[in-house]
Amino acid sequence: MMRTPELYTMVAAAAEGKKELTAFDQALLKAGVGNVNLITVSSILPPGAEFVEKLEFPPGSLLPIAYGSITSSEPGSLIAAAVAVGIGPEKNEFGVIMEFSGYCTRQEAENEVKQMVTEAFQYRGRELIEIKVAGVEHRVVCCGSVFAGIPLWYK
Repeated sequence: MMRTPELYTMVAAAAEGKKELTAFDQALLKAGVGNVNLITVSSILPPGAEFVEKLEFPPGSLLPIAYGSITSSEPGSLIAAAVAVGIGPEKNEFGVIMEFSGYCTRQEAENEVKQMVTEAFQYRGRELIEIKVAGVEHRVVCCGSVFAGIPLWYK
């Protein structure tokens, strides 16, 4: 059984590559999660998880992460990705994570995830006191990729 993570951070990066997959890989490297194995998780921040500005991950680690990404090989296209986490008033309660990516601006992507977090708290009947957001946009030259994520980790 996997332990429940106690820490989280927020990352966002964009990159170009010769191929779509290499652009995505470079975006992961720039975001600081390129040398680990991503385990996609859904939308819940563990109860009591603490935010830290930066986390280091041992190469090859299995990294729980909620993320949004998009890769495009359409030169001139504007792509963006964003993630947000909503936090309630009680430290021992869980938070809610939302992610988004698309052909849009960073601001549009960030607005989208903020709205989704707000809605998620509303239909859970919970009070929302803080939203943290990270986003990125990129104008594609050849093959571009954007990545925004919330890695979860351990003390």
